[in-house]
Amino acid sequence: MSGRSALVLVGMSAREVDAHDRLLAAVAPYGGSVAFLQMGDPALHRELTRLTDAGAERITLVGASLGTLAPATSWLRRIASHWWRERPEHDRPVVEVATAMMRNDLDLDLVLDVTRPIAGTEAPLSSAAWEAVPGHRHQVFVCRGPRCTALGSDRTAEALSQELRRRGRGDDDVLVTQTGCQFPCNHGPVVSVQPDDVWYAAVDPDVVPLLVDQHLVHDRPLDSHRLPRHRRVAPNQEKAHD
Repeated sequence: MSGRSALVLVGMSAREVDAHDRLLAAVAPYGGSVAFLQMGDPALHRELTRLTDAGAERITLVGASLGTLAPATSWLRRIASHWWRERPEHDRPVVEVATAMMRNDLDLDLVLDVTRPIAGTEAPLSSAAWEAVPGHRHQVFVCRGPRCTALGSDRTAEALSQELRRRGRGDDDVLVTQTGCQFPCNHGPVVSVQPDDVWYAAVDPDVVPLLVDQHLVHDRPLDSHRLPRHRRVAPNQEKAHD
């Protein structure tokens, strides 16, 4: 890319956050940089601001996805468009979203099939569909802290989503959320289920079908992997019992 142009490889999901160094190595030969759509730094909007403030007049974004949990490319356009609209009109670069040949080892072949540049008319961040707190019965938190991730919690999150789809359970019934460290790291991959206040240890993909069937479908916690949970009593509650 020329001095007035910039290339950004954008990690689309939490899995790419863990592969930060590999993404950076893949784009470095092209003089590019790395940003993230979610859960990673630098966030896409910050990298767009940095490059524009440094004088970039054209920024090409390439979405990188190493798994099945990444959102569609339309989200990359939506987030970039929000940033573009918020930027002063006299100081907006051309921002375009491109596709590139990428294999799982992150070898990057920059034969770009460039889509139309961001126009500012893309869908906004807000929508009537996202106004209310969802009515799901369970929210499943998959720890993506460093130790749980090293123990394969990315595969746990993927297996959970796939098994729930197989059982016909959508986000309106069970919402899977990836989180930072949940603390009982010795027991990773750690998964907790709310509002049941149930915590599980060593939830690898082989455990997922049983956990989904027993707890998330039939509302019976899975004793074989359940962690003890001792809930702290609030000081005002302790005084009330004196």
